[in-house]
Amino acid sequence: MKLLEGKTAIITGASRGIGRGIAQVFAREGANIAFTYSASAEAAKALEKELTAAGVKAKGYKSNAASFDESQQLAEEVLAEFGSIDILINNAGITKDNLLMRISEEDFDNVIEVNLKSVFNMTKAVQRTMLKQRKGSIINMSSVVGVKGNAGQSNYAASKAGILGFTKSVALELGSRNIRCNAIAPGFIETEMTEVLDEKIVQEWRNSIPLKRGGSPEDVANACVFLASDMSAYITGQVLHVDGGMLT
Repeated sequence: MKLLEGKTAIITGASRGIGRGIAQVFAREGANIAFTYSASAEAAKALEKELTAAGVKAKGYKSNAASFDESQQLAEEVLAEFGSIDILINNAGITKDNLLMRISEEDFDNVIEVNLKSVFNMTKAVQRTMLKQRKGSIINMSSVVGVKGNAGQSNYAASKAGILGFTKSVALELGSRNIRCNAIAPGFIETEMTEVLDEKIVQEWRNSIPLKRGGSPEDVANACVFLASDMSAYITGQVLHVDGGMLT
């Protein structure tokens, strides 16, 4: 029996990186997948095809999670198309790194809107369906940076720390309806975004991690499978660190 057999998951920001890795692993575990993308329709089509080939139902939606109205519309369309919404993975995120003295107001607002407000928008959008079903698992993608901060990332750190407070509050509000809400705090995960970095710097990062390697999208996806499945039926309001021991 596959761990997510027959469940429907919405994954935001899934056309690349961690989101894509989550979609691939979820499909392998039997979940039907509705995923969002912001730019590349080509990458979304390719992912749709790949997921469908794994024997599950999959559909990509061009939708901006930072928009309250688009999030509501997305949830309605997914419910009509798939019949249920069992899992929500709030993964959409951007960075606009700079020292505080150089961050523009626009760059601060953008990061908060895409990374943090999107979590509110999407959680609000699926809440009614999950309440009716009397079940659901919401997984919010935070970061080690949201836990310990990082120079040059005050906007990103604020958005990811905000997700932790939001997660714990939602867990307290919705627990009595059998809706669970947890956060994942990934450490240094190697994706196409990190491939452009200087190899020497990347190696220094790897050396500073107790497990001596960067994580893969699959490492994060496996933690998501656990939190999305019934194996974690008694776990809510928690922050799971997937960071190779970075914050130990």
